[in-house]
Amino acid sequence: MPAVSKGDGMRGLAVFISDIRNCKSKEAEIKRINKELANIRSKFKGDKALDGYSKKKYVCKLLFIFLLGHDIDFGHMEAVNLLSSNKYTEKQIGYLFISVLVNSNSDLIRLINNAIKNDLSSRNPTFMNLALHCIANVGSREMAEAFAAEVPRILVAGDTMDSVKQSAALCLLRLNRTSPDLVPMGEWTARVVHLLNDQHLGVVTAATSLITTLAQKNPDDFKTSVSLAVARLSRIVTSASTDLQDYTYYFVAAPWLSVKLLRLLQCYPPPEDAAIRGRLTECLETILNKAQEPPKSKKVQHSNAKNAVLFEAISLIIHHDSEPTLLVRACNQLGQFLQHRETNLRYLALESMCMLASSEFSHEAVKTHIETVINALKTERDVSVRQRAVDLLYAMCDRSNAKQIVAEMLSYLETADYSIREEIVLKVAILAEKYAVDYTWYVDTILNLIRIAGDYVSEEVWYRVIQIVINRDDVQGYAAKTVFEALQAPACHENLVKVGGYILGEFGNLIAGDPRSSPLVQFNLLHSKFHLCSVPTRALLLSAYIKFINLFPEVKGTIQEVLRSDSQQRNADVELQQRAVEYLRLSCIASTDILATVLEEMPPFPERESSILAKLKRKKGPGTVPDIEESRKERSANVNGGTNHTSATSNAKVAASSTDLLGLGSASTSLSSTPPAAPPAASSLLVDVFSENSPAAAAAAPIAVPTTAAPVADDNFSRFVCKNNGVLYENQLLQIGLKSEYRQNLGRMYVFYGNKTSTQFLNFGTSVVCQDGLASQLNVHLKPADPTVDGGAQLQQIVNIECVSDFMEAPVLNIQFRYGGTLQNIAVKLPITLNKFFQPTEMTSQDFFQRWKQLSAPQQEVQKIFKAKHSMDTEVTKAKIIGFGVALLDGVDPNPSNFVGAGVIHTKTTQVGCLLRLEPNTQAQMYRLTLRTSRDTVSQRLCDLLSDQF
Repeated sequence: MPAVSKGDGMRGLAVFISDIRNCKSKEAEIKRINKELANIRSKFKGDKALDGYSKKKYVCKLLFIFLLGHDIDFGHMEAVNLLSSNKYTEKQIGYLFISVLVNSNSDLIRLINNAIKNDLSSRNPTFMNLALHCIANVGSREMAEAFAAEVPRILVAGDTMDSVKQSAALCLLRLNRTSPDLVPMGEWTARVVHLLNDQHLGVVTAATSLITTLAQKNPDDFKTSVSLAVARLSRIVTSASTDLQDYTYYFVAAPWLSVKLLRLLQCYPPPEDAAIRGRLTECLETILNKAQEPPKSKKVQHSNAKNAVLFEAISLIIHHDSEPTLLVRACNQLGQFLQHRETNLRYLALESMCMLASSEFSHEAVKTHIETVINALKTERDVSVRQRAVDLLYAMCDRSNAKQIVAEMLSYLETADYSIREEIVLKVAILAEKYAVDYTWYVDTILNLIRIAGDYVSEEVWYRVIQIVINRDDVQGYAAKTVFEALQAPACHENLVKVGGYILGEFGNLIAGDPRSSPLVQFNLLHSKFHLCSVPTRALLLSAYIKFINLFPEVKGTIQEVLRSDSQQRNADVELQQRAVEYLRLSCIASTDILATVLEEMPPFPERESSILAKLKRKKGPGTVPDIEESRKERSANVNGGTNHTSATSNAKVAASSTDLLGLGSASTSLSSTPPAAPPAASSLLVDVFSENSPAAAAAAPIAVPTTAAPVADDNFSRFVCKNNGVLYENQLLQIGLKSEYRQNLGRMYVFYGNKTSTQFLNFGTSVVCQDGLASQLNVHLKPADPTVDGGAQLQQIVNIECVSDFMEAPVLNIQFRYGGTLQNIAVKLPITLNKFFQPTEMTSQDFFQRWKQLSAPQQEVQKIFKAKHSMDTEVTKAKIIGFGVALLDGVDPNPSNFVGAGVIHTKTTQVGCLLRLEPNTQAQMYRLTLRTSRDTVSQRLCDLLSDQF
């Protein structure tokens, strides 16, 4: 920047500012400002022409007055005139005034644009920088229309100075953010990407910011940036701090550029080129190694810069989720930060480990830090860090540690901050249900939850308890006994009274044989809580009383006296009065058979999605980036101790209201507070284990072929053979993600449609096509989806799947929508493969080889010898075989290097047993895969699918 001469001090401005600061009152300040405005106005309107210095001084005063909060309605033309000055200081003040005060609707915008064009074409780097800064600061659509073609040309021109290139890149970034449709990058793309090779690191830094933003919107156009970014990153991380002296910050080489390059690489999957991928892995390993080195400085700036690069590298490792070694190392590095004295580092470590917990490769490594996380939950003083600790415990939970984690959360809940209690309650309820092998433990946990934090237990939680108890015969007696004992406490939370009233009303007969819980004792216990409860709870208890009359005729008279009392018959609340009158009349006139029919035990609820999950999603807030529990992958491979029963929360927009399961939300309920059971789902549909939707909404969408055929995308199909979650398809408009689960011959797939643009998708519709006889082998049903997808939002659609018989092909998902008036057609092959319907089977060595010999017919065996396409890592191979769906049998094969597995393919019509044996030859980099099943078509299909994974 040119030096400012001594004469540019503008003494008059300094005096004016001093006068304003010395004003004793607001009135005095306004008086002084009005005096100055009058003086400036007279100077501008005077006959005598002002020199550049005076114009600059008066424009500066106007700018200062505006910044004090006063309106300025003159002086704009004088500021525009300053743009034509050849003096830097005068031109600078003119651009500053315009950037702050001139709006896009000003009549002077054409004059301003002409002045900017003159400066851009002047080839004076100082003037060009001022013009580019003004364009970026104003950033209006008019500016974008005027200069969208000029700025890229300056950026890629060979004779442009480095400082101007930096300004041009950042200016283009600003215009792209405000008016992306006006900044066509097609012809400039390759040359902009090539800026990553520029010798000036300032240019590379600015260009990386620009390319990252552009790559997020159009990843295919900027794919070539990956190799250049890896090469540049490699040069930075392997250089000594003295090599990049101008860009070394406290002994850390170019930390800002490193962070930006790592963020750019997160826009893409792992590089397919083995050399580039190896070089990137080396870079990440080097960054992790440097984190272990002793600090070169004790100053906080050094550790901040070093850790910034480290955390961004870990984010890239998590994003790629393909290198088990790096994932485990990243986890171990974060584990060291969990006990760091710096609060921010502990927070970031917990947040990053939450994402690591979702990877099948690093989940076990994350679990090793469970004691440290639990200790953080108990001892951290910062509530935000404690909340991240809760999130991490939730993310690392699986069947092996569920009881410990739930117990710790319950223990913490008693002293937890009020701001996070509700979220902890929801997470405890979800985990208790999700990993409940013994449902008596589930009942105990929820009742304990109500006891500890009853005020934070939402209706969704106790609704869910009712559903599960009614649907499981084996837990009904225990639940009745447990709530009966819990209600005997002198002070019970109202939610406990609701659960107790409902369960005893349905299953009180299961404990009535014990004199300590006789029908009369049960009734008196419930009625002792009646007067302390709110109206909805009293309504539920009245329904429980009429159920008692059906279950226990011996207490009929006692209950009728209660219903006949004035406090019920003349109750001020019309709902309670109506129930009391109708229930009393029903008990008097109905015969025993009619009473038994009307008040029979509730039929099982249709299995539906837990509305607790929806509640947690609403509490976390909507967003295009999945939350922790959303990103938690359902490891169907049973890597971590069992197949999960539920899927994580979807990233869809969830309806704000939940189903009123017990009829307490409406005053019109007259007879019973118990909900009618919905008709059972059609046999061809997956039982809708957790759906919050009504049965009508669950009707299957019709399967239809779109009007315009689109090429079928199957690039990522094979990646889903051994996993159930990930991104299936992505272009510049739409991202399609999947999350799926399978149980025997049934499956459910959550499809997430992410709108990557800022424009709404209209007439959004989907359909599934099953070709060439696949429709008779596989039933696929789409649930209806919202016809609009807002810009930057996600839409969820559920696909229910039933395997009728073994199949070869996969169905195709067709998507149609309108974007910017244009009809878009996309066809994607759904990764529904035969191995998804595996049930793992544990076998001893003797049983395995006995069964192996039984399947020795030639048509029952398929063998394939093939070259390894990936590194022959033992842990990765194990994970893939488990992900394939079979049980990995350790110690069965005499050769410990071999892998053997067993499972059963479940279809609606039959079950097909399968045994597999994988023999790796690391010296020859070859595999031999042998599969034996009772059906030759199944053997061949499974062999083709599995061999493609190695």
